[in-house]
Amino acid sequence: MTRHFVLATFVAASLLAATPAHAQFSKILDSANKAKDAKDKFDAINMSDADERKIGDEVSLKLRQHFGVYQDKAVTTYVSLVGTVLAKASTRPNLNWQFVVLDTDGVNAYAAPGGIVHITRGLLGLMKSEAQLADALGHEITHITAKHTVRSIQKNNVVKLGAEQTKGGSLASAAVSELAGLAYKDLFENKFDRNDEMEADRVGIELASKVGYSPNALSDVLKALDARNTNAQQPNGLFASHPDTQARLDGIAKTIKEQKLTGTAIVAARYKEHITWDAKPSAEITTVDAGAKGLTGGSSSSSSTSAEKKDDDKDKDKKDADQPKKKGGFLSKMNLSNGSQAQSTQTTASAGGRAIGNDNNAKGGSNSSMVPVIINPADLEAFKKGIVG
Repeated sequence: MTRHFVLATFVAASLLAATPAHAQFSKILDSANKAKDAKDKFDAINMSDADERKIGDEVSLKLRQHFGVYQDKAVTTYVSLVGTVLAKASTRPNLNWQFVVLDTDGVNAYAAPGGIVHITRGLLGLMKSEAQLADALGHEITHITAKHTVRSIQKNNVVKLGAEQTKGGSLASAAVSELAGLAYKDLFENKFDRNDEMEADRVGIELASKVGYSPNALSDVLKALDARNTNAQQPNGLFASHPDTQARLDGIAKTIKEQKLTGTAIVAARYKEHITWDAKPSAEITTVDAGAKGLTGGSSSSSSTSAEKKDDDKDKDKKDADQPKKKGGFLSKMNLSNGSQAQSTQTTASAGGRAIGNDNNAKGGSNSSMVPVIINPADLEAFKKGIVG
């Protein structure tokens, strides 16, 4: 019995006290059957690698339009080499793996279905070794190999796809767009559940250790992220809604011990040759109102540093205090008028369940074009020789 079936049955059962017996039974069956039918249709879809990649391509486009792409071929090639070494050793080596550096100071990473891993310029600056990069990429690669995004959509949304959207058991373009929108929203809001995140940590460090990198490096990344968020009022940026740091550190230590992981390579010198900048403190990051870009990409005309936003908020508070108080109830506070009030409402709505913070709302670049990188076998083998302790 599925979660949706149980939930639908419970909700319908709550109507028993106010409904005649025959109508009660009919409503229970109707609600339960609709929930089960929707899930069965989703489960019946033959989600091929090609379908998954179509969803991933749309998700990637949205991410690139939102944050821009860092137009540095040397850096992109370096990140792609580390990522490709790991991907080729994963359980899905034949996917068309691509690695994209997003042009933002925000510290974050996103795994789009089908083999497209995105990492921000800010996260690269926060990390200090190739082993840290490998462990973080291993985590994101695992989200793809384990199909966590597809499973997240399945668990968190009752996806209603008609016959015209699942031609021959595969996804039609309309279905791809619908699922891509849900996948992008889930990625942006860090909606992977605890088990998915712990699995991504575990399998990610096993993968990194398999090719020689130290699995302990992920602990260093988590500690750096934790220190970055020390003064944050809410969880911020990468792993914002993931399990708490200590639980993850304990999980990493347990995996290293139980799986007898022996990778030792740190490769800090090579990392510093390619990543020559440090991450900006969260408070110094230029941000964009969530509602200005929303969750669909596009440009923004509103940006500020954290200090500037505080000043703007003070001015707004003063102006609000000078205005006569309006009468009315709750709805009067949600006036969807044009102008700043509408944008404020949009910002709140777009933020939704997402952890709010400068890393999440960091301003991005304007160029969304992919940086073409070709990794040939000879380059990959030469690169692997540098993975030494």
